[in-house]
Amino acid sequence: MQPSSKGQAAAGGLGRAESWGLPENGSKGGMGMERQKKALIFAGGWDGHEPDKVAERFAKILREKGYFCSIYRDQEALLDLGGLMEQDLIVPCWTMGTIENAARENIVKAVAAGCGLAGCHGGMCDAFREDVEWQFMTGGQWVSHPGGDGVRYQVNICKGSSPIVEGLEDFEVCSEQYYLHVDPAVEVLATTRFPIVPYYHISNKQVDMPVAWTKFWGNGRVFYCSLGHHDDVFDRFPQAQTLMERGMLWAAEGKQYAIDHGLDTKRFENTAKMY
Repeated sequence: MQPSSKGQAAAGGLGRAESWGLPENGSKGGMGMERQKKALIFAGGWDGHEPDKVAERFAKILREKGYFCSIYRDQEALLDLGGLMEQDLIVPCWTMGTIENAARENIVKAVAAGCGLAGCHGGMCDAFREDVEWQFMTGGQWVSHPGGDGVRYQVNICKGSSPIVEGLEDFEVCSEQYYLHVDPAVEVLATTRFPIVPYYHISNKQVDMPVAWTKFWGNGRVFYCSLGHHDDVFDRFPQAQTLMERGMLWAAEGKQYAIDHGLDTKRFENTAKMY
């Protein structure tokens, strides 16, 4: 499958193979030019999360920051390990559904090598419910949104946790409030307090559930934000869009760091059975 036509136009009509080319000397292209930064978005799964609209929104943000950004409406591109290795950022917008083992393994390897991974809401942390390695890499898995859509709740910024949240203040949201099972190794950037609505979980103590976090996977940077049930959440609550923009760019910048420092994955490799 060919990338989105908007992605083609942004790169002056380059074909797929050319658009993924990475200069051999790493940080510079030919004739002393900076290498073209690249992002790949794959959108699909459950339509209720408006994956096409969200994908176009994120692509617009990245293109305005100088990224060549391709959108795929299926997972075919994920089977091309060489292509993924040349990306600075992969953005999944794919709620539920399944992923082929080979496709997931390719993303795992590309991120470990330094490619960033960033996503929001169910498009990343409810993407492939039966794939535990996907959950290990992303840092969490959705389990409930008590009260459904339209819950009014506070997002509390963890000040000083990351440059991603610098200058941001706590803000109110009216949307789904995600309850997730979260990797304790993540760096939490924002939280929300549970419970708000009655359900069986209220027998337990109050908890501050992560809303946004970062983590590492090998040499790669991972960013997640649980906001974004519908595309218009980013218009109604602009702090959510700021979080996503900064988080995507932070994750993508890890690729250049890996190139500049000659990082490889040797110290991470292990042949033991992990899953």
